Amino acid sequence: MSKFIVGVTGGIGSGKSTVAELFAKLGAGVVDTDAISRQLTAPGGGAIQAIREKFGEAFINDDGSMNRTAMRDHVFNHPPARKQLESILHGRIRDAVHAALEAATQPYVLLVVPLLIEVGSYRPLLSRVLVVDCDEEHQVSRASARRDMTPEAVRAIMAAQTDRKTRLRVADDVIENNGDLASLESVVRTLDRQYRTMAAGTA
Repeated sequence: MSKFIVGVTGGIGSGKSTVAELFAKLGAGVVDTDAISRQLTAPGGGAIQAIREKFGEAFINDDGSMNRTAMRDHVFNHPPARKQLESILHGRIRDAVHAALEAATQPYVLLVVPLLIEVGSYRPLLSRVLVVDCDEEHQVSRASARRDMTPEAVRAIMAAQTDRKTRLRVADDVIENNGDLASLESVVRTLDRQYRTMAAGTA
């Protein structure tokens, strides 16, 4: 695959989705593994039957989707269950990612992978790694405001994720997302021009 692909990662609440949306508005392609995961676990999604068989009806909502809150609590407290869920989802997500990347026609593509460092299998596809970073207070306030989570739950997830220093060590580019949206847009525009130039050089 000769496309110019930028892997985007960052901790919970860092603003990865917002950054990806800003790039998309400028014409970049975006492939988001979280969005693919949500499609697979939505009503009629490709992973629902396997989840039902492995975990039982208690983890399936009335509409046929996966109960994300119940599953998140379960796998966080039971590491073997997390492995089981990953075994169901990761291969399906990877297949969907490859198909989406192959189909992309934009000048370059962002591959948004929250667990890019932890999983590792996407690294050979990437031309660059972009880390969206912010201080921990912003992470907690953003993630607890947008999701059905307490600040304590957010901090527990942060503790289980790769630490900031490790993420920043593997970064080719870093967006510090501690400011306002206008500042973020300015940084994204600069990187968009850089990526377009790099992508043209690899075409």
